[in-house]
Amino acid sequence: MISVVRASDRAALAGLYRGGWDPAPDVREGVRAIVAEVRARGDAALEDYTRRFDDPQADAGRLRVAIPMLERARRLVPPEVASAIERARDRVAAFHRRQLRDDIAYTDDDGTEYRFAYVPLRAVAAYVPGGSAPLPSSVVMTTVPAKIAGVERVIVLTPPQRDGGIHPAVLFACSLCGVDELYAVGGAQAIAAAAYGTASIAPVDKIVGPGNVWVTEAKRQVFGACAIDGLAGPSEVLVVADDDAASELVVGELLAQAEHDPLARVAVVSESRALLEACAQLLDHLDVATLPRGEIVAAALANGLWLVEAATREEIFAVIDGFAPEHLSLQVRDPEAYLPRIRRAGAIFANARTPVACGDYLAGTNHVLPTSGAARFSSGLSTADFLRTYTVVANSEERMRGDAAALAAFAEYEGLAQHAETARMRAR
Repeated sequence: MISVVRASDRAALAGLYRGGWDPAPDVREGVRAIVAEVRARGDAALEDYTRRFDDPQADAGRLRVAIPMLERARRLVPPEVASAIERARDRVAAFHRRQLRDDIAYTDDDGTEYRFAYVPLRAVAAYVPGGSAPLPSSVVMTTVPAKIAGVERVIVLTPPQRDGGIHPAVLFACSLCGVDELYAVGGAQAIAAAAYGTASIAPVDKIVGPGNVWVTEAKRQVFGACAIDGLAGPSEVLVVADDDAASELVVGELLAQAEHDPLARVAVVSESRALLEACAQLLDHLDVATLPRGEIVAAALANGLWLVEAATREEIFAVIDGFAPEHLSLQVRDPEAYLPRIRRAGAIFANARTPVACGDYLAGTNHVLPTSGAARFSSGLSTADFLRTYTVVANSEERMRGDAAALAAFAEYEGLAQHAETARMRAR
């Protein structure tokens, strides 16, 4: 029987509140070895690892995959799938285009000029997992914002199928989204190649996109050689529900996230004991084995499910803060009353008509989101991830004369005499 726990029981919620990136030692060491091999041997190492894990016939000549022209690519997938991918692309583009910001430029009263400027990164790699299913949605989510930001070179790295090819839906998404280069290479070796470069794959400025524990740990290890978007752990959802919520819709969100990963964390918090018990009853009577990904769902529900009873709305907000979930579903009468109090969530789905799956595919918001408590300090992928900023200041003569003595005093106080001298030289 699935039990309900109290929001005040911190011990019972310890697993829900567990955060941070901490892979097993064998993963860390295994990734370190792969990264070192790719840095030392380049394409030869990529060939070896791709033969071992993905395509037995892999060779360097098959790493780069030609992206078909759009009309030909569209014929590779069923019309309804092509139409859905196009709708996703259009909505992601519309939402992320609105995130662009103009440079800030102004002149102070004394004539000093200032500028805060945005410039796109030159090259970005998007990792698109292969795993148990093709993910054209991840192509859309990672490459469209990069193109909108003005990135010159956008590449996609994705594991090949056993025949060495790329799934047709991924090919179509790459063509539709204007991807510049596509490589049939996955895993930690792909991340190392993008960070450090090989004969076939030129290095990039940033790597984005989801991946398994090996991919994510590789991103952590190469950070510094290039930037990364974050460290993505297993999927998460927290449903906030009141006595007006439908238990079937609440449980549906739990199952949807549970089918992603056996390590997924799924939870409901409510002031309604009756709603929680109805959810428990549905889950207790669910024949998980009949579900398409039943083994994965069963593992997630066995180890990562919480039904949480809150005594007050304040306790609900405490659960949200403690979990900092990747996805937050508000299945309540008045979601607007909750939104001002929510500070820690990757993405919020603010009524019962909006399943989390909307964000995965068609809403236009981004599905690359912080997990493992990282919503405390980081955000989902956005156009800003593909831009960097710089500042410009041009002193007027009046400003420099007026600041020289203070600047020199400040610098000398910190023990930097030559800094101070550069100020005095301009005041003579």
